[in-house]
Amino acid sequence: MTIDQIDKTRVPRHVAIIMDGNGRWAMKQQHERLFGHQNAFTAVRQTVEGGVKLGVKYMTLYTFSTENWNRPQAEVDGLMELLIKAVREETKTLMDNNVRLAMIGDMQRLPEKSRIMLEQCINETADNTAMTLILALSYSSRWEIAQALKTLCSEHRDPATIDEETLRSYLTTKDYPDPDLLIRTGGELRVSNFLLWQMAYTEFYFSEILWPDFREENLYEAVAEYQSRQRRFGKTEAQVEAGK
Repeated sequence: MTIDQIDKTRVPRHVAIIMDGNGRWAMKQQHERLFGHQNAFTAVRQTVEGGVKLGVKYMTLYTFSTENWNRPQAEVDGLMELLIKAVREETKTLMDNNVRLAMIGDMQRLPEKSRIMLEQCINETADNTAMTLILALSYSSRWEIAQALKTLCSEHRDPATIDEETLRSYLTTKDYPDPDLLIRTGGELRVSNFLLWQMAYTEFYFSEILWPDFREENLYEAVAEYQSRQRRFGKTEAQVEAGK
């Protein structure tokens, strides 16, 4: 599919992506799992650049979950080294595409080298305006909600003053709109503790493609499918069609 087949007036404002299938892709190539992560950068670059061309304003990539810390230490160490390498090499690409980098997650758990490199890239790209690329790194939704509740409780808030908007203001995603579209590659049909609060009305798109093989045209296919759906947000079809 090409970009010319997309209705630019109905592009999702925020696309979230679970980049699944790196390990399986590597095993198909008869390599260790880390080889799949090493070959995921092209998919990230093409997807981000495709999002910019479409006019997507926010893109969140599920990069490393809090549960991923339980993986074999060699794989975790390799992923952290890859993170440093990717941020170092891709900062110019972000600048060229006017993309601002941001992060959600427990940054304090990251190795110091990874944290410093991320902070440098975040600062360097801070004034870019075409898209905000959000890395969900050392992140999980249950961790995020638990942290928000801890902060609320520590402030001794009157329960009567707490509503949905109050809780939302304590989430790490408080500065970003909820995702309109979730893409998950790799053929799995679950959300894996990702943006559970924020995806109450998100449209889901599942792809059999393993993440290292995902390309710009695959993003367009997902957006085209999104545009074929009617988003009702609890209303009836008749209400939506009537613009009520």
